[in-house]
Amino acid sequence: MTNYNDLKLITGNSNPALARAIADNLGCSLTPTVVESFSDGEIKVEIGDNVRGSDLFVVQSTCGPVNTNIMELCLMIDALKRASANRITAVVPYYGYARQDRKVVPRVPISAKMVADFISTAGASRLLTVDLHAGQIQGFFDLPVDNLYASKVLLDFLEGFKDNLVIISPDAGGTERARAYAKRLGAGLAIVDKRRDAPNKAEAMNVIGDVQDKCAIIVDDMIDTAGTLVTASKVLQDKGAKSVMACASHPVLSGPAMERIENSELNRVIVTDTIPLSPEARQNDKIQVVSVAGLLGQAISNIHQEASVSVLFS
Repeated sequence: MTNYNDLKLITGNSNPALARAIADNLGCSLTPTVVESFSDGEIKVEIGDNVRGSDLFVVQSTCGPVNTNIMELCLMIDALKRASANRITAVVPYYGYARQDRKVVPRVPISAKMVADFISTAGASRLLTVDLHAGQIQGFFDLPVDNLYASKVLLDFLEGFKDNLVIISPDAGGTERARAYAKRLGAGLAIVDKRRDAPNKAEAMNVIGDVQDKCAIIVDDMIDTAGTLVTASKVLQDKGAKSVMACASHPVLSGPAMERIENSELNRVIVTDTIPLSPEARQNDKIQVVSVAGLLGQAISNIHQEASVSVLFS
């Protein structure tokens, strides 16, 4: 049996349920930690146990409220560094600001790089995350980055839907991801031709590939306002798809997302627990959650034991 005496897990307020599930998977408990706000909004962090010389893993998705959760993460890391932790791994299942990874117009920041600088400067030794929106963000860090793929758990779930499947990429940029899913499931592949006129606004124009009388599964890394997803599902229905499902790693589900999904042609939306669902989303019968706790738990165990993490990528 693995000895986890010097492995410690702590969490902030972004996704405590996932942190508890990871702890259960590892057979350890969460280190008592106070993360709360003063009356003026400043964040207070206090670690409730001795961490000197320990291998620390800080579980904190930088989902909404994004800025608060980033600050909690950085303050927890700083507290651990000042308490003489041996190594601090930031476990960030969902990395906020990842879509701002380059300058697309003049005079804008590269926010994903700035967040990487915050985490590094706070004192993290390495980063463990799931499905970065842009793989090049790994290069924004001057420390080791392990970018796990939620497809490992999502594909296991989708094995039960093998009959007459076609995997759909909602845009040309996601074709590689969709092709990997299609290969694993022995399914067909199609692409929705999409033109985006402004952020969070998309117009699906056409379908490249055969979807007639097939079960179509749209695969993406995240669902934000669900505009792309809902528009794509309507186009697929119009092209003769028998049913339409969606599969995504990160359920951001902001703004009108839930209303759009509820009123859409989508039969089911499968997501992971990198981001906790809102009460409205939890009550929606269309949304089904599969957990990445086992995947993250295995990665944490391997990092702690100085074993390979790349074995989890296959």
